Amino acid sequence: MRVLVVEDDPEVRSAVVTALRSGGFAVDQAADWSQADLSMSINDYDCLVLDRILPEGDSLHQLGHRRRAGLTTPALVLTALDSAGDRIAGFQAGVDDYVVKPFVTAELVLRVRALCRRRGATTPPLLRVADLEVDAARREVRRAGVLLTLTRKEFAVLEMLLVRRPAVVSRSDLFEHCWDELADPSSNVVDAVVAQLRRKLGEPQLIHTVRGVGYRVGGAPS
Repeated sequence: MRVLVVEDDPEVRSAVVTALRSGGFAVDQAADWSQADLSMSINDYDCLVLDRILPEGDSLHQLGHRRRAGLTTPALVLTALDSAGDRIAGFQAGVDDYVVKPFVTAELVLRVRALCRRRGATTPPLLRVADLEVDAARREVRRAGVLLTLTRKEFAVLEMLLVRRPAVVSRSDLFEHCWDELADPSSNVVDAVVAQLRRKLGEPQLIHTVRGVGYRVGGAPS
C-alpha cells in the first residue's frame, strides 16, 4: 500500500513517514499541495495523510476542490484544530478521518491502514490459496499451518498478488504500489523480493512467472 504524506513541518513529516514505513507502507512525501499534485499526477496512492494548515492555506479547501474535480483517494487530516466544528468541517470537505495533534503514531498507522483497506473494501480480511493463508489485519502468513516470517516488502508483494488473483500482476504494478519514491525503478528489487518470497513459501511453488508480463499466484507456470 502506497501513501502520500503532505506536511510542511520537516520534523512532523519525518516522524509520520518513519512511522508509516515501519508499519509496512510505501511512503512518498510532499511539503505543500504543489508537490502533492505533482506526485498524484504520477503515482496512484491508497491514502493521503494531510496537514490541515499548509503554505497554500487550509487543506480542507484544497481537498474539497480536488474532490469536486474527481479525487477519490481516502484522506486523513492531521491537525491541532480539535473542536467539533473543525471536525464537522473536515468531513464536509471530504476528509475520511481526522486525527488531532499530538497523536500516537501507532494509532495513526492503524487508521491509515483502515482507510487503505476501505478503498479496497471488496478484499476479504483472510486471503487463501492452496495451503497458504494470509491474515491481512494481523499481517500474519501461514503455510500448512506454520507461521512464516516475512519482511514488510515481502508481505506487501504477496498481499497484492493474492488480492489480484487470478490475474497476472506486472512488475511495474508491484513496484508502483509496494515501493516509494526512494526506490530505483531500474533496479531488480521486485524480482529479488519475489525470489525471497518463493524461498520462504517453499514447495510446491505458488508464485509463477508469466514471461514478459509479471507474476501470478496459483495455477501452472507459463
